[in-house]
Amino acid sequence: MFGRLEEDAAAESGNNLLRALRPTDAAILNPYLEPWIGSRGQIIYEPGDPVRSVYFPCGPSLISYLVVLQNGTAVETALIGREGAVGGVVSRGRLPAFARAEVQFPGPFMRMRIADLEEAKKQSATLGNLFARYADCMAAQIFQAGACNAAHSIEQRTAKWLVSAVERTGGPDIPLTQDQLAVMLAVGRSYISRVLRAFKQRGILETRRGSLYIRDIDELRGLACECNDSVRAHFDEVLAGVYPTEDELIAA
Repeated sequence: MFGRLEEDAAAESGNNLLRALRPTDAAILNPYLEPWIGSRGQIIYEPGDPVRSVYFPCGPSLISYLVVLQNGTAVETALIGREGAVGGVVSRGRLPAFARAEVQFPGPFMRMRIADLEEAKKQSATLGNLFARYADCMAAQIFQAGACNAAHSIEQRTAKWLVSAVERTGGPDIPLTQDQLAVMLAVGRSYISRVLRAFKQRGILETRRGSLYIRDIDELRGLACECNDSVRAHFDEVLAGVYPTEDELIAA
């Protein structure tokens, strides 16, 4: 699919937001969408960079938002997969990035310029509604991440992150090292090593060279905090009716 642009690129992209579009809205976006392949560790933008494009992860691709502190520590605040998008989905022009956006799992993306997205919104009020709803879901995920980092144990947060990665990529093999996971969770490698060792002893996962293989996702879910479920429930409620009814559009 990524070897050429398709007339129905949105429908075939593997990104849930794009696949949810009405045919009329997909037809508006399709000419602006282009395939892009992200490599592991690739920086989409750093804090302060102008955000010129929107990226839609497809299939197993994942991007992390990381807040970079003055001492150089980068703390993950959101993990974005095929359910969403990265970039100025509700902005009206090029704005500076607040956080780093980094490809965690390599793979295919669709992307488009923000200027083109704004032009598409002018042609369809329902497109603007879709991305506004998604922005609300993103805010909910970031709020939940703040509470999670403050209130939950490293074991709970590790289990939550691994469950989230498996659910987004669809596979048990997570191409992530212990060092990378420690960075994602903003904790020392020794803490992560102890947690993963305990998970391994319980038969939940295997540590492999450059990856973690999940053997028992149900057991892992039982150890995770409630944060994934809370965010998913909000996504389901806000985006279940991705398109508003005619009455809602009139009221708006």
